[in-house]
Amino acid sequence: MKNRIKKNILVTGAAGFIGSSLCLKLANSNKVIGIDNLSRDHNYFIKIKRYQLVKKNIFKFYKLDINDENKLNFIISRFKPDCIIHLAASAGVRDSIKNPKKFITNNILGFFNVIDAAKNNNVRKFLYASSSSVYGLNQKIPFKESLKLNFAPNIYATTKQSNEMIAKTYEYLHGYPSTGLRFFSVYGPWGRPDMAVFKFTKNILEKKKITVFNNGEYKRDFTYIDDVVESIRRLINIKTNFANVILNVGGSKSYPVLNLIKLIEKNLNLKAKIILRSSRGEMKATRANANKLLKLIKFKPTTNLKKGVSNFIRWYLGFKSKK
Repeated sequence: MKNRIKKNILVTGAAGFIGSSLCLKLANSNKVIGIDNLSRDHNYFIKIKRYQLVKKNIFKFYKLDINDENKLNFIISRFKPDCIIHLAASAGVRDSIKNPKKFITNNILGFFNVIDAAKNNNVRKFLYASSSSVYGLNQKIPFKESLKLNFAPNIYATTKQSNEMIAKTYEYLHGYPSTGLRFFSVYGPWGRPDMAVFKFTKNILEKKKITVFNNGEYKRDFTYIDDVVESIRRLINIKTNFANVILNVGGSKSYPVLNLIKLIEKNLNLKAKIILRSSRGEMKATRANANKLLKLIKFKPTTNLKKGVSNFIRWYLGFKSKK
């Protein structure tokens, strides 16, 4: 039996939540290079832990900001990746409202730098992170990729819509194909501390109050990290290179956030202290139609929230004990 040929794969945002999990999964059978600027934000403490774990398992790790065009082009031309998975970005709806310039710089200009370098260096396959937030104020649920995008209610969503338009323009002008992945509320071990599952778990354990926006009346298609990583792995291995494809990566089920809190309470055997607040800029509900993904890779996210939350809390309690 012939040995499987390893691919050269470059991952931006390699110390991020999805990026680090993806790097570790791919490193067993591919030559993986990671790029991350290791920015000192509110996620820094866990980012460094992810970085340490990823660095010792992949081929090469570069501390690099994607806005440094010269170094970025040098690394891509030197490494000659078969595939780039672009995950580096500023994330978070409320942070984008407070710090819009950071999001415009990192998510739009940064995206342009990476896709332009990929095109200039003839990288065969380019996958990038979009978001369910691009669906904005649409109420036609479940969301299908063919749904016409309307007004984006926050800067984060605006930057992700912009990424998709830039990618489409690059396919039209230069014939450069790409695949945009609209992720739906990804959670799980090594997740972002500012996201609901992590933040709620931490605050409940510390007997702190948790704030729930939209007066608790919103739902999310929570998608477990292992399902997301497996989806990307299969997309990398597809031989056909489709032009300007957009794919939902979500579990196709919408959970009320208050149900999420009840699951966390049950796993911790503790009651949450909840503050309900109204807010602007948040989507009321998300739910993916993932049929297009399923047809393409014969897989879609299936981990239910009960199992995913249980896995996360088991990891979190172990992680917390080692801090």
